[in-house]
Amino acid sequence: MQLSKLLQDIRVLECTADMNTEITGVNYDSRRVKPGHVFVAIVGYAADGHRFIPSAAAAGAVCVVCEKKPEGDIPYILVPNSRVALAAMGANWYGHPAEKMSILGVTGTNGKTTVTYLLKSVLEQTLGAKVGLIGTIQNMIGDTVLPTERTTPESFELQGLFAEMATAGCTHVVMEVSSHALYLHRVDCIPFAVGAFTNLTEDHLDFHKTMEAYRQSKAMLFRRCSFSVFNLDDAEVAKTVEDAACWTLSSSAAGRPADLTASELELGSDCVSFTVHYQDVTCPVRLGIPGSFTVYNALTVLGMAIGLGIPVEQAAAALGNARGVKGRMEVVPTPGKDYTVLIDYAHTPDALENVLRSVKGFCRGRVIAVFGCGGDRDASKRPIMGRIGVRLADLSIITSDNPRTEDPGKIIADIVKEITKPCNPYLVVENRREAIARAMQEARKDDIVVLCGKGHESYQILGTEKTHLDEREEVAKNL
Repeated sequence: MQLSKLLQDIRVLECTADMNTEITGVNYDSRRVKPGHVFVAIVGYAADGHRFIPSAAAAGAVCVVCEKKPEGDIPYILVPNSRVALAAMGANWYGHPAEKMSILGVTGTNGKTTVTYLLKSVLEQTLGAKVGLIGTIQNMIGDTVLPTERTTPESFELQGLFAEMATAGCTHVVMEVSSHALYLHRVDCIPFAVGAFTNLTEDHLDFHKTMEAYRQSKAMLFRRCSFSVFNLDDAEVAKTVEDAACWTLSSSAAGRPADLTASELELGSDCVSFTVHYQDVTCPVRLGIPGSFTVYNALTVLGMAIGLGIPVEQAAAALGNARGVKGRMEVVPTPGKDYTVLIDYAHTPDALENVLRSVKGFCRGRVIAVFGCGGDRDASKRPIMGRIGVRLADLSIITSDNPRTEDPGKIIADIVKEITKPCNPYLVVENRREAIARAMQEARKDDIVVLCGKGHESYQILGTEKTHLDEREEVAKNL
């Protein structure tokens, strides 16, 4: 591809490169640059890509896209923002594949993964569509599973994934859209057909610093979609979508006057059921995922289906056939035992509270919660989660999550430092394997043990290394 075509629709401040140069590839990692590549220098949080321009030039880069004039004689294209340029270059390089499919984006602190999986199932059943999925657990092209490293890939890889999906015959793509991805321009140049906002609670403040900055990052999605669905019961979500530049559909499960509502909620140990109301249509919904928040996730899915023109009764029927998501209120087999073990990804204060409240709603015995907090992440949520755990669980076992480079003991100290009596009993068991074993030892008839924080993950990050830890295996060992 000629450099001129690669840079189409990109604002260029200054250029010393020959626009007729043939480009063989694009890279923002100097270690992967090959002869004929364009190197994009990104100002990151760990390192400034401009430092690696000499390495890229030595590897054969024909020019560099940058925000600062480089030293030496390598041809350069000076742009206001390298990340914005990288997203546009990705779309140009791959031929704008997102425009060939309907892209459906879900943002919010909690619920994104479940909503995307349920929506994928609904689209496959109602439209017979081949659907791509991009998210936290894995990426998928139809039934083919692809590994993933982050919730939303970097913009250039994302466009490559879209191209692969379009070539494979996908007509729709459902994707989780993180606040990081929006703020860092990873999802620029993507025409979202439908966007959805599940909820907004404290998380990622190590990155965004304030809740308002976090909210504003989420709001960016609703300036680039044609139709949006939002949870009216969440005040922050409703506030954010006020400025949406698209058609909006509101949902409520709390009796508010919304476009799409749920009534007659029934919560079971293995399912939820309710009646959905949209315009003059009323129909039953039953979904095999326990928890009151499942109702909100279901309403989001139904709203997004409506945005695509799918009749609500068809979408509701399809939801009844949808399966649960690994690590989201997942029931772990415990043959021969008279208690239940659930695994959930709850790793934020709001998610922990939602899970524990939901489980208390159908638990006939005690709720035993095992939880911790990740290291090298927002520390302000640690004492909040500690207070929530000892307030809502009958017994809390506070342990290690992914400590990363932090001292696990220091993280646990942060969690328990604001716990005051009177409170429900809690134990500190730093080793997560031992914490799971202790929870199962403590469990009695009709109790529910909730393993919070790891969800789908089959590893624990200790230092900078991933160590194998699958909680399903740990439960089986302790039976």
